[in-house]
Amino acid sequence: MPLQSIRTPVLDIGFLESGSSAGPAVILLHGWPSDVHDYDGVAPPLAEAGFRVLVPWLRGFGPTRFLDAETPRSGQQAALGADVRDFMDALSIEAAILVGYDWGGRAACVAAALWPERVTALVAITGYGIQDIAAAVHPGMAEQEYRHWYQWYFHTDRGRNGLIENRAEVARLLWHLWSPNWAFDDATFKTTAASFDNPDFVDVTIKSYRHRYGNAPGDPAYDNLEVALGKQPTIGVPTIVLHGEADGVGPPAGSIPRDRMFTGPMERRLIPRAGHFLSRENPQDVVAAVERLAVAD
Repeated sequence: MPLQSIRTPVLDIGFLESGSSAGPAVILLHGWPSDVHDYDGVAPPLAEAGFRVLVPWLRGFGPTRFLDAETPRSGQQAALGADVRDFMDALSIEAAILVGYDWGGRAACVAAALWPERVTALVAITGYGIQDIAAAVHPGMAEQEYRHWYQWYFHTDRGRNGLIENRAEVARLLWHLWSPNWAFDDATFKTTAASFDNPDFVDVTIKSYRHRYGNAPGDPAYDNLEVALGKQPTIGVPTIVLHGEADGVGPPAGSIPRDRMFTGPMERRLIPRAGHFLSRENPQDVVAAVERLAVAD
């Protein structure tokens, strides 16, 4: 798939496209710290099945660039969701099935909650991803706080400098911790790690993790969207939740209580042995979920 790009009001977004231009659109949204290669095993079978498959690099990753040097390099949830909407607008896509996990899952959930008319269906890997920033001051269970060590690290100057100097090492460690049963090789990691050389990767990352705890301001352009997200909107589009049983950053038990935020048709599927990078480890389960939702639609 050749690299393509499209301009939105804020970004020049790099993306990959495959499949039929006349088929139902599916947008595959990657996580942090990763990139479009999350869907190397998902995009080809969907394309072969007749879907129009689009896989963009999120802001701060790979070839995606900000158009204006003055735009805040924010990784806040409203910005990620708005980027999906703007990407669809730029490509004249009226509605699409959204698939995502981690940052990409949050972006997909935001878009589905705020602009449901644009989202045909949703594959939410690890579940409802909209942050409850007002409640973020309350500590979680000690075991979950331990899993989020990197987030607290990024709240410090030492952590920011550590990400600047050791971004690949930090990412590689998290891959091992989050998907303990996935034996990825050096070539697989290095192919994705190149996306972390984006000049805005560090700033977008640091601001994302600080903003979600109320410790960094967001981009004022998204203030109204953040107010709407602060109300914890429900998601009414047809949804399949996939969650790896071995997810090392967010175990399935932690996401189950938020299933109530999906008010439309919803299924939950636990994937044995899969970790956080489920689309790489079990791409067939992601493909099956998309096809199931497309048939239901």
